[in-house]
Amino acid sequence: MNLVDSYGRKVDYLRISITDTCNLNCTYCSPPFSGRAHLQRAEILSYEELTILAESAVAAGISKIRITGGEPLVRRGAVDFCRMLSGIDGLADLSLTTNGIRLAELAGPLFDAGVRRLNVSLDTLRRDRFATITGRDGLDRVLAGIGRAEAIGFDPIKINTVVMRGVNHDEVAELAGWTCKKPYQVRFIELMPFQNGTGTPHRELYMPIREIMSLIPGINCSRIGQADTSSGPARLCVLPGAIGKVGFIAPLSWHFCGSCNRLRLTADGKIRTCLFSQTEIDLKTPLRNGAAKKELIDIFRDAVQTKSQGHRLNENAFQCSSKRGMYAIGG
Repeated sequence: MNLVDSYGRKVDYLRISITDTCNLNCTYCSPPFSGRAHLQRAEILSYEELTILAESAVAAGISKIRITGGEPLVRRGAVDFCRMLSGIDGLADLSLTTNGIRLAELAGPLFDAGVRRLNVSLDTLRRDRFATITGRDGLDRVLAGIGRAEAIGFDPIKINTVVMRGVNHDEVAELAGWTCKKPYQVRFIELMPFQNGTGTPHRELYMPIREIMSLIPGINCSRIGQADTSSGPARLCVLPGAIGKVGFIAPLSWHFCGSCNRLRLTADGKIRTCLFSQTEIDLKTPLRNGAAKKELIDIFRDAVQTKSQGHRLNENAFQCSSKRGMYAIGG
């Protein structure tokens, strides 16, 4: 059965956040100067509860699930949870987004558990800059994790880079050049107007995607478009002779809401129909009150009908405001 929203979009993709904890402290992800307000343990759904909701989502029409966080690999038992999900009848695709810190040790178990696609967040190839952006000296571990994942056979491996003017924009060409020798998708993402921990206004850090593209000599974007069903909102381009692809994700410059196919489930059981949504739909309460599977399925179906036509990021002075920081939504 297909899930179709009130604007005719087929919704078949669910991102499940399993924790709001992360072992990095990226400046664009964390609230400014105020630390992080984490969920209490009792608020976070167990893996068994999350599996029930995932089964309900698949029964409603979801066919693809991505595990996110926070950093999902910091939660104990994440690999076992992936194995639980991969056994759901009707689930066609299981993927995971990670910062890569624990990837080298867990890539093998994740592959064995049924995960085949990975997104790895990496904003710089410079060790000192990595520590400045993330608050931790962990670049070598991330690079080792990416290499291990490639050797095991994950495909595709997507490298997600948030570009910030004056912070890492001078590495765009170098990162794109990775695709000449590696079969990765290196995807450059416009900085979104969530509050950040740099103390610098968004307008000063933000670079539009066309400017980012201009930093990559020889990039061929004559056939910009979604190369395959796994590319999501990224528009893919190539460098001459490259074996990988360069992607561009531009929530401000290119309005891709018309093809949005996703829902998000927070670690405490709330559906968000958009990353920038100001409202959430509660699943935890009916679940813990013993709701039948049909009731949970209907909540997913009803949630899809509340999905808005588009975000408001292009409106002047719009600033994403939410009770949750980006680290607690799952990106």
